[in-house]
Amino acid sequence: MNVGFIGLGIMGSRMAANLLKAGHDLTVHNRTKEKAEELLERGATWAASPAAVVQEVDILITMLAHPEAVEETALGDEGFLVTMREGQLWVDSSTLNPSFSKRMAKEANARGIRFLDAPVSGTKAPAESGDLTFFVGGSEEDVSRAQPLFEAMGKATKHVGDNGMGTSLKVVVNHMLATSMAAFAEGVAFGEGLGLSQEVLFDTLIGGPLVPAFMGAKREKLEAGDYTPDFPLKWMQKDMQMVATAAYDAGVPMPLANLTKELYQAAVRRGHGDEDFSAIYEDMKED
Repeated sequence: MNVGFIGLGIMGSRMAANLLKAGHDLTVHNRTKEKAEELLERGATWAASPAAVVQEVDILITMLAHPEAVEETALGDEGFLVTMREGQLWVDSSTLNPSFSKRMAKEANARGIRFLDAPVSGTKAPAESGDLTFFVGGSEEDVSRAQPLFEAMGKATKHVGDNGMGTSLKVVVNHMLATSMAAFAEGVAFGEGLGLSQEVLFDTLIGGPLVPAFMGAKREKLEAGDYTPDFPLKWMQKDMQMVATAAYDAGVPMPLANLTKELYQAAVRRGHGDEDFSAIYEDMKED
């Protein structure tokens, strides 16, 4: 299949590599070409603009940082929606607020373009190994059409409803992820302040009923103070802003989400933004 891919950050570059590994023809674009060099060496084709990506492809995948980047890439002066052909499929795997995904679906559909919102669950390691889970909103026909690509990049596809429902499930998941990480960090910092050792706290909490399973994978980072990003803290803060926006749109009060968003924002301001989101623990200790 001829596939276009825009957005080659930590996640997108690895997802695109798995498409190449599966034998798909790949045309790529990124704001900085340097991030595409490894893919180009492996056989991908470079496109000089978002509009140029879609000229020969069957399906376009975007994996971008925030709504403003998606809107500029799709609808800007060199946006791809201007040059996409009727019947082409756009799969957006960016983490966005549901109302924005629904608006992009309308923009696409008005031009005869098919649209799926398909954000992913997983960070750098699952993206590299092809073990992501896709939360997909859109028509059953379009999901079936994109399924070979989801299978190349992930281990599971959850079709959860119409456009906007994939991003809806994603913001719920990221709300739980961000708040549980912050609660764990605060709890451990509290225990250390009481004189308990980190080892005792980790041995007691991680793997037990009070702490989510993903914390087991974070233990080594926390113990070593190595916050090389699997998922940068600044993007978790951005995702919590998506949660807040979605909650406002839905009229759902989210006091815990809003507090957690501000905790991550404070950590960004104190220099932890480019570190893994588990560095919220380091920020709690500093406080």
